[in-house]
Amino acid sequence: MDRKKLISRLNWFFNLELNQVDLYTSQSRYSRDPYVKIAFERIAYIEQQHVDNIADKIKELGGRPSKTGDILAPILGSAVGTALSATGTANVLRINILIEKKAMKDYKKLIHQLRKTYGNIELVRLLQHNLFDEDLHTAWFQRELSRMKK
Repeated sequence: MDRKKLISRLNWFFNLELNQVDLYTSQSRYSRDPYVKIAFERIAYIEQQHVDNIADKIKELGGRPSKTGDILAPILGSAVGTALSATGTANVLRINILIEKKAMKDYKKLIHQLRKTYGNIELVRLLQHNLFDEDLHTAWFQRELSRMKK
């Protein structure tokens, strides 16, 4: 994968993660359950770390983090988070699980491509950390959803 394509792929993740920050921040604001509120705040914080780390990698590669993401992600994330919150916590968790699973699928694909081409480089490790965080978020959402059904 050439540098330009890699920067483009990283910008896709930058936008996704930025959207997730605003999505979970908005969901936290509207949650009535104090524990769920804290969980969304914490997950948004972790997603912001992903945004910052990916932005740093894009810059290291000579690129620029997408301005589109900086403009649209907060609007979309906040709007979707607000709208979803109105449908109830169970629906919020279901949608969050879908979003996290999509992120995990795409992280796995990029990690595989980079590993095949470059081996176990620092960027692969960063993406693996992000993948693990997404997996933890998914597990928490699933566990909370199961708890609500009882």
